[in-house]
Amino acid sequence: MKLLLKEDVDGLGFCGEEVEVKDGYGRNFLIPKGKALLATPNNLKAFNHQKRIVQAKVKKVTGIAQEVADKISAAAIQIKKKMGDGGKMFGAVTAQEISDLLKAKGIEIDRRKIQIQDPIKKAGEYSIPVKLHPEVTAEIKLTVEGEKVVEKAEVEGKTEAEGEAKTEEKTEATEEPQEKEAE
Repeated sequence: MKLLLKEDVDGLGFCGEEVEVKDGYGRNFLIPKGKALLATPNNLKAFNHQKRIVQAKVKKVTGIAQEVADKISAAAIQIKKKMGDGGKMFGAVTAQEISDLLKAKGIEIDRRKIQIQDPIKKAGEYSIPVKLHPEVTAEIKLTVEGEKVVEKAEVEGKTEAEGEAKTEEKTEATEEPQEKEAE
């Protein structure tokens, strides 16, 4: 029995191939499960027509993805992140941040398509790949600039003084209900 496969079948063939199988396997499994059609001239013609339609759609989607890739390659983005004394960044530049920066420039991309291999934790210029389609990959030019953070000694001095004042207030507040309970 000759069949035309509608999808890939392990050990038999790939979608669109014409295969020869035993009658029982074709009639009882492949055709009822929708995995194959009888290889008649009409089915072959209809299948080839569907195949051309699908290929045209894929070509159109690839063309759209290529246009977006050209826009991404033309856009250079900059981001400022807070840096410590040693030039190390607090946190890292994430795919979500890059996606938001591109959205601000009018290019909308899902963050999952941005492929950051190593975490970006230092200032500098980076080239980040974006996989828009299995056949189309774009490169984002990202510049990371560092912002100096206020010295830690000044910040710690302020927070310690505030922390002591807050703990005094809390102890006073907790002592009052205990006195009332004792009476």
